[in-house]
Amino acid sequence: MKASPFFPVASDSAHSNVAMQHASAPDWCVTEATDADEHAHNLRDWQQEYDQLSDGAFYGRIDELALEHLQVFREHTSQALRQQCNVWPDSVWLGFAAGEQDCRINGQEVANNELMCRPGNTGFELVTPQSFDIYGIVVSQQALTQCADAQGINLDARLWQSPRRGWQEQKLNALRYVLQRLLAPKHSGLAGPLQQDMLLMAVLEVLQQPENSNTTLPAYARRKAVVDRVKDFLVANPNAPVTMTELCELTHVSRRTLQYSFESILGISPLRYLRVSRLNSVRRALSQPDAILDVEQDDVSVQRIASHWGFWHAGQFAHDYKQLFGENPSETLKRGFMGRG
Repeated sequence: MKASPFFPVASDSAHSNVAMQHASAPDWCVTEATDADEHAHNLRDWQQEYDQLSDGAFYGRIDELALEHLQVFREHTSQALRQQCNVWPDSVWLGFAAGEQDCRINGQEVANNELMCRPGNTGFELVTPQSFDIYGIVVSQQALTQCADAQGINLDARLWQSPRRGWQEQKLNALRYVLQRLLAPKHSGLAGPLQQDMLLMAVLEVLQQPENSNTTLPAYARRKAVVDRVKDFLVANPNAPVTMTELCELTHVSRRTLQYSFESILGISPLRYLRVSRLNSVRRALSQPDAILDVEQDDVSVQRIASHWGFWHAGQFAHDYKQLFGENPSETLKRGFMGRG
């Protein structure tokens, strides 16, 4: 079993003025099988063995997204199974039903509104019913802890020592929604680091301890300073797709403080501010293509420029762009070339 199964994200610290340096796209794949044990080996970097318990032909499917420190998947199995599972070391596995059915972990019944947790390199047993769908997230313990520390989130590592736990159903449903969108055939198309940050935040929302209601909110001057520091950073690094975790580290505040600062100063969330800032960066590049690329018009495309700012799904990007600016990105690019003189 590999201790670090995923691929490093390419650095975008240096950009050529002739060709754009693309951020790494997520590794997304679908595998299918008609044998239960063959299906067990299709989940990458796990040690597994499946026994079929119910009668009939077997069909299994795995939709998987692999990021630098995360593995996310939805698994469908048509027959009841007994599964012996062991995930890669120095990680945490979180699993929960995608639908209404229950299952068992290590002999304990697990309702569809409960979360299963197992640390890496620790064997566990699942017994699943017919026509069962499950979401799974495997995350590096170090990455999860660092993200929690950067955002000021109280994360108790003892949480994943119990095979099953009840959680706030609203938060678990929110995590289901995030995974449903990311694992859909037409997912959001964000670059790998941005997807990873979004997933880590969704996981932390589920795992974190309740906040102290007596926490003092920051004064205006501090909130303004937080927002200004983010704005200055984005101006100085216009081409870098920035994550929420990086902004928390940059401003030395928790995610809650960052959220409150942006909502009180700008009236929008930091996540939306990041997205519209990146869309505006794309618009500036489309409006002035010569300022970004020293190449001929035939070598410039909307998708090439959009992916430079982390937009990998052309359809979703075009929808978001038109919703924000009221025109298609191709229209902006055409006008930019017409203005060349």
